[in-house]
Amino acid sequence: MAPQAVAGLASCLGLFSRLLRSHPPARCFQVNAAKKAKAAGDEASLALSAEQQERIRKNKEAARQRLLERNVPPGFGESWARQLAAEFSKPYFVELMAFVAEERKRHTVYPPPEQVFTWTQMCDIRDVKVVILGQDPYHGPKQAHGLCFSVQRPVPPPPSLENIYKELSEDIEGFTHPGHGDLTGWAKQGVLLLNAVLTVRAHQATSHKERGWEQFTDAVVSWLNKNLHGLVFMLWGAYAQRKGSSIDRKRHHVLQTVHPSPLSVNRGFFGCRHFSKTNEFLKKSGKKPIDWKAL
Repeated sequence: MAPQAVAGLASCLGLFSRLLRSHPPARCFQVNAAKKAKAAGDEASLALSAEQQERIRKNKEAARQRLLERNVPPGFGESWARQLAAEFSKPYFVELMAFVAEERKRHTVYPPPEQVFTWTQMCDIRDVKVVILGQDPYHGPKQAHGLCFSVQRPVPPPPSLENIYKELSEDIEGFTHPGHGDLTGWAKQGVLLLNAVLTVRAHQATSHKERGWEQFTDAVVSWLNKNLHGLVFMLWGAYAQRKGSSIDRKRHHVLQTVHPSPLSVNRGFFGCRHFSKTNEFLKKSGKKPIDWKAL
């Protein structure tokens, strides 16, 4: 063999020997085992991370809900707050609450704070069956208590409510004047008695209009319209009919006539038979009819 070839072979053997000394087979095996263990650990870590991610997601959602609930106004029904919570942090609602608070410092405002949202306390939001839309709370002492057309006992029923009772006595067999104006008995059965504006300065009708209440109550109507089926909406007068203009007539039932005010009652409210018609619609939908006499 040529001297150059022998020298080259010796050099290669020397390099191989040094490699064996620096990376013995046992150590190579250990390195490979460590890599496999790390890969297995990574897989376990990934599986655990998926569980952790789900836990983190739930925790974030719970934290978000708690944050939203911080803004819930006093007296707001729990089931309603869960569905409408997003409204409470919107700039218009924050400004609205600040406005009402300032109004209460300077003026008498109706209804009292704990009764502004009475309509959310009467039944679960998903148990609503009938919606009657009003415009503005009564602005006299001890009248308004968070249900449209309704007044606290022993305040006598206002003229519009008296006309509602007259129509009921003609429409519903056995209905007699209850001797008061408190409609809580209807609200507990799933009749939402919702004014478009929820507060008013004493003796100043519509004094809190266009301050944000209309946007909020539009959101309430919108939620009901989109999430429930077979509701009966009673829209009395042009104002209520405009507010209810977006209601899905294929999804819900809409009854319209003039307002029961003495100024318009004889132009279609008397004889409208909305109360018996409502119960017919509810029965067809498989729902329990309203006992209008339960006041």
